[in-house]
Amino acid sequence: MSVGEKGGGATMATGGGPDEWLEMAKKCKYLSEGDMKRLCELVKECLMEAESNIQPVSTPVTVCGDIHGQFYDLMELFQVGGGLPDKVNYVFLGDFVDRGYFSLETFTLLMCLKAKYPDRITLVRGNHESRQITQVYGFYEECQTKYGNASVWKSCCQVFDFLALAAIIDGSVLCVHGGLSPEIRTLDQIRVVARAQEIPHEGAFCDLVWSDPEDVETWAVSPRGAGWLFGDKVATEFNHVNGLTLIARAHQLVNEGYKYHFKNKDVVTVWSAPNYCYRCGNVASIMKLEPDLNPNFTIFSAVPDDQRVVPAGRGGRGEYFL
Repeated sequence: MSVGEKGGGATMATGGGPDEWLEMAKKCKYLSEGDMKRLCELVKECLMEAESNIQPVSTPVTVCGDIHGQFYDLMELFQVGGGLPDKVNYVFLGDFVDRGYFSLETFTLLMCLKAKYPDRITLVRGNHESRQITQVYGFYEECQTKYGNASVWKSCCQVFDFLALAAIIDGSVLCVHGGLSPEIRTLDQIRVVARAQEIPHEGAFCDLVWSDPEDVETWAVSPRGAGWLFGDKVATEFNHVNGLTLIARAHQLVNEGYKYHFKNKDVVTVWSAPNYCYRCGNVASIMKLEPDLNPNFTIFSAVPDDQRVVPAGRGGRGEYFL
């Protein structure tokens, strides 16, 4: 059954190279096991050779938050954003997989785009780009179902290990999935983190992908069980020490698509998964930055049900809890 047929799921496509893989991925088709492993190796080599822990990015650029396997909403994001990376530079803030119906196809598309336009799309690691988390929230099970084994999941996890921990736009806007860490005072301390590993349960690396801004004075224990809650004073000092004007992060559902935190508006959450888990009813946003570094947000809604495919037997609602 093809992806366009009502009620069907994605189909597997075989053969070709990176250009053919991209065309397949744009149709919500996942690759054969052999091709997927080749793609993972290509992207891993690209990340190892060309990207640092904090990847420098120049304006103009569009910053995107969590996607969570919502493939058709990712395609809508590219449409409202002005096109694929051949036309627009992008930074994605992690959490590409889990919870949505098409985590495999979503990550396949993003990897194909990274392979074809390596200097025009930056993929930052989120807390869901992890072996432990993906075994709970859907990506592992999806790979097992579609391939009959965990081999492709293992290859994707190896790519996760080499994703950038952050991006910095024009030296002034720090992009990270979660937030700050009491163990990190300077950007140079992020630059020396050993990133080629599973996300640790505590420490600087963990905090970058798990922490949240909150109305606390400095630091507080996070209810997530990982990372920290960080307050206004922490953000202001960190930005001052490092010459930053803004921290752009994702990690938290925002019903309005984006949200500024603190009186100085020096931390912003960007959320890019509309109608999260196919039931939350929220809008999503992307943040465009021109050389003046004044953020411009584009709000978008989920693709209508009659323009998306739901895998057979899954119904119309997400079955993974928030």
